[in-house]
Amino acid sequence: MQIERARELLQVQLGFGSGYNRNAARLILAEVERVHGQAAVDRLIRELDLENAFGLKPGTRFHRP
Repeated sequence: MQIERARELLQVQLGFGSGYNRNAARLILAEVERVHGQAAVDRLIRELDLENAFGLKPGTRFHRP
């Protein structure tokens, strides 16, 4: 998944803003981590303020189920 596409999908999840969307955001970040690495995940978390919105902290590892 390209970073720009992940950013778009995460912005959609932020727009909904429920606990279920937190899980969707985690899955998106897991895919970003798999393709682009932890630094890209941390950058998206900071850029989109996912810590405040969903409690997702930079440095957290996201593994696909």
